[in-house]
Amino acid sequence: MKIGIKNWSIQDMPREKLIKNGKATLTDSELVAILLVAGSRSESALTLANRLLIHVGHNLSALAKLSIAELKAFHGIGDAKAIAIVAALELANRKINIPQVHVHTINSSESAYQELKLHFLDLAHEEFWVLYLNRANKVIEKKFHSKGGISGTVADIRIILKGALLHSASNLIVAHNHPSGKLDPSPQDLNLTQKLKESAALMDIQLMDHLIIYNEQYFSFADQGKL
Repeated sequence: MKIGIKNWSIQDMPREKLIKNGKATLTDSELVAILLVAGSRSESALTLANRLLIHVGHNLSALAKLSIAELKAFHGIGDAKAIAIVAALELANRKINIPQVHVHTINSSESAYQELKLHFLDLAHEEFWVLYLNRANKVIEKKFHSKGGISGTVADIRIILKGALLHSASNLIVAHNHPSGKLDPSPQDLNLTQKLKESAALMDIQLMDHLIIYNEQYFSFADQGKL
């Protein structure tokens, strides 16, 4: 039988617990329950939140990838609850992606990955990004290039090199993600990398690396001797 929130002890009420003890004391389920505001006729908001998190293996990145339609597939979640969850997780993602005001120097594939990884966080589609660097390998510009579907995106070599000229870049690094989690480069990835390297060299610009990223992992063309 569902126990109404009014009948819970004070330590079990997520909103009251947040006010009294602070946000850090709440579990993921309790935070999601606050977003849901209320449960359904058969379960409390906390039970519904816990059921939702169990479905995604208590992985908040997986929860962030769920669409409004996928969230509404859960009994007890309608438009309002689904939109609240999507909006809250998007705000969290935007906070992470606040532009850095200091200049980074890229001296390895790891430093390039650290510069770019947050832009690929929780993406269910492919995106292509470019780092434009000066001769000292300091980042002049970090630029979104294109967005694709689940299995691919289009990178236009002419536009990439136009950007290099616009920013007077001497070096560049490109990166895209594989939402599938498979980091091995496709034949298309290999072909694009070679063409971009050759085209950039004609303009005295060096393609330093091409990264394929998936969350906390990456594949470096330079490290693997494919440049």
